[in-house]
Amino acid sequence: MRIRDIKIHRLLGGTVDGGWPDGHEPEADLHTLVEVLTDDGPTGVGSVFTSSALTAAGIECMRPLWEGESALEPERVSEKLRQASFWQGRGGTLEHVISGIDIALWDLLGKACGQPVGRLLGGMYRSRIRPYASLLFAEPDVLRERLQATVARGFRAIKMGWRPFGRRNNAFDELLVRTAREAVGEEVALFVDAGGSEQFWPHGYKWALRTAEMLAQYDIGWFEEPLPPDDLEGYVRLRNASPAPIAGGEVLTRRQAFTPWLERGAFDIVQPDTTKCGGLSEARKIAWCAYDHNIRFVSHGWNTAVGLAADLHLAAAIPVASHVEYLTPAPYIEEIVAEPFVLDAEGYLPIPEKPGLGIELNREALRRFAGE
Repeated sequence: MRIRDIKIHRLLGGTVDGGWPDGHEPEADLHTLVEVLTDDGPTGVGSVFTSSALTAAGIECMRPLWEGESALEPERVSEKLRQASFWQGRGGTLEHVISGIDIALWDLLGKACGQPVGRLLGGMYRSRIRPYASLLFAEPDVLRERLQATVARGFRAIKMGWRPFGRRNNAFDELLVRTAREAVGEEVALFVDAGGSEQFWPHGYKWALRTAEMLAQYDIGWFEEPLPPDDLEGYVRLRNASPAPIAGGEVLTRRQAFTPWLERGAFDIVQPDTTKCGGLSEARKIAWCAYDHNIRFVSHGWNTAVGLAADLHLAAAIPVASHVEYLTPAPYIEEIVAEPFVLDAEGYLPIPEKPGLGIELNREALRRFAGE
């Protein structure tokens, strides 16, 4: 089975605001699906956390490398793309595109073998996992309503992130966290994402440590991206001093970029994004390296139903995975699959059991979001 072509699916009209200062409109072009077409007929689908124009350019740039390649060897093919695009890639757009291709090839391999991807990644340590609902902070009254509505939908873990947290003053930050804890009670796990990868992030180590001490008083499960994403030394110091677990790594790509962070113990929880870091092949290597350094692994997943499916299979194959990120409400998760994801009575998501990623795309929804 050989790769004949790679098709892209634009996703416009349902984009969720990501929390940046100017926000994101529904028509913002942030996520793209890629579909690998084969000479034998079957197709595989992947997700890329990059705009459709950049994804299309990356696919064409690497066309001589993937055209005619095996569709059943995801790890080898994605590493070939990575090594052969060294001077133009080594992170950034091309690595993001490789991520989507890699996910699609795992989907194809699973379909060809009649097995779920999680089993092919090494074996299924679990059949379900707890998702955490991922949403933005808001003014206290709005935040309270959003959290209560999210719990009513069955979520038992929630992450709140970005503005207005960390953008006004310490007292307001604590008001937001206190409001959240009072709204959901003690039984729901809460996590906080400062969004330190925002452009011109103004806070440093002392703010982060003071904030971490406050979060620990409200039993916040982890403090994510409290510092700019290149501040390795700051993260090492913070992780050693903070009473709250420190999480990060969503902007890093390639296993080599993660290595110093894991070896130095910069995180309690590492969060590679499968749709950016190099796909399932690379994310699995990062996750096992984290395991060897006694660092927890939770995928970053602010993306699509395809990205969520990939994260579910990866979590199934990692012995100490605890959660997956579930962006909600999100049309690109809830509307582009034929069978929506459903939480069980205890707030868990089942790992798909069908071959490949175990999902079927809603083609009508894809055409609608692509503007066709």
